[in-house]
Amino acid sequence: MKKAIESKEAPAAIGPYSQAIRAGGMVYVSGMLGIDPADGNLKTTVTEQAEQALKNLSAVLKEAGTDTGSVVKTTVFLTDIGAFAAVNEIYARYFTSPFPARSCVQVSALPKGGAFEIEAIAEV
Repeated sequence: MKKAIESKEAPAAIGPYSQAIRAGGMVYVSGMLGIDPADGNLKTTVTEQAEQALKNLSAVLKEAGTDTGSVVKTTVFLTDIGAFAAVNEIYARYFTSPFPARSCVQVSALPKGGAFEIEAIAEV
């Protein structure tokens, strides 16, 4: 049985999808952009977007009854792979050892003109 997870501490979905789905003992979090849920605006720089997106991810995980310590896999999307090192510093503040498995890919564009997006799978 699957259950939609929606946190008011993260921006609402911008399409026909849920912020996350809880199924079995796992939660699958949709891509989180660096949108501030307070005003609905995308943060300006890639590092600001990464920080906000990770805050949004944390809020959705909390709503699902878990946290970043239970994340087993993330996928990071960047519009400029040159930002990898700067984003990695921010990422490391949200995850602890053993770190989740991760993929990081450069994409040509992200929704809303974003520069950073992250999706995750976590245990509940």
